[in-house]
Amino acid sequence: MMVNMPKRNVGSKGQVVIPKRMREALGLKPGVEITLELRDKEIVIKKPEVKGSYTEYYITTSSPKLKKEVNLKELIEEEVEERLGLR
Repeated sequence: MMVNMPKRNVGSKGQVVIPKRMREALGLKPGVEITLELRDKEIVIKKPEVKGSYTEYYITTSSPKLKKEVNLKELIEEEVEERLGLR
């Protein structure tokens, strides 16, 4: 899919704003990590592919980032025990 957009200026810190409709087309949300690739005289921006566990992907790319992985099974078991009065 090729989408032509108006030219953008590079800011004093090297920042460039990705147009909203391009971000939406790729599903880019604030905090999502992207990959930059230099091809000849082009810079290609890529959305990372989810490899392996979606939980691992989410932990590393969402904002604010989780400090550690959450064991959902353990969390649910604790909740059930608490609701049944076993704790």
